[in-house]
Amino acid sequence: MIVKPPSADSLAASAKAAGTKGPPPVDKWNPPFCGDLDIRIARDGTWYYLGTPIGRAPLVKLFSSILKREGDAYFLVTPVEKVGIKVDDAPLLATDFEATGEGRNQTLRFFTKTEDEVTAGPDHPIRVTRDPATGEPAPYILIRRNLEALIDRKSFYRLVDLGVNEQYGGQPWFGLWSAGQFFPVIPASELP
Repeated sequence: MIVKPPSADSLAASAKAAGTKGPPPVDKWNPPFCGDLDIRIARDGTWYYLGTPIGRAPLVKLFSSILKREGDAYFLVTPVEKVGIKVDDAPLLATDFEATGEGRNQTLRFFTKTEDEVTAGPDHPIRVTRDPATGEPAPYILIRRNLEALIDRKSFYRLVDLGVNEQYGGQPWFGLWSAGQFFPVIPASELP
């Protein structure tokens, strides 16, 4: 028997019907897999349905609230449906942050395109990878339930201005402090 995946409208209606205060408990929902839905999240945080950008921000926010990651796969999940989607890089995009304090007392609060807000710290670490071919950095912050946000370029440049040199793992690193935790960005020896 071939199971046809639900439509985006059907999935949105199911998500609204499951509405709870705060983020839905998608980590506790394990409905049967219904197939893949032609939804893709681009690296810039744009959501596409059937190749067309989803222009309704409240719908994108609703879909992002029912996003679940299992291994390297991403799904939209309601209590009764689970559909696969494609994600080009990270499923969320951090578009801004605010910094308070300085040095070890600094706190960095991030805001995503889908209105998530988190403070970088032990529960929301920052990590930076580098493209092996170009050396271009790709910074991320953990937002919720193993879902990361790519930190956009303008925010990353602002973060670099707040960076400091510290000993980390017995080596000098350039990185960031937030909520009492140091997040390494690049070995100090690799700075220009």
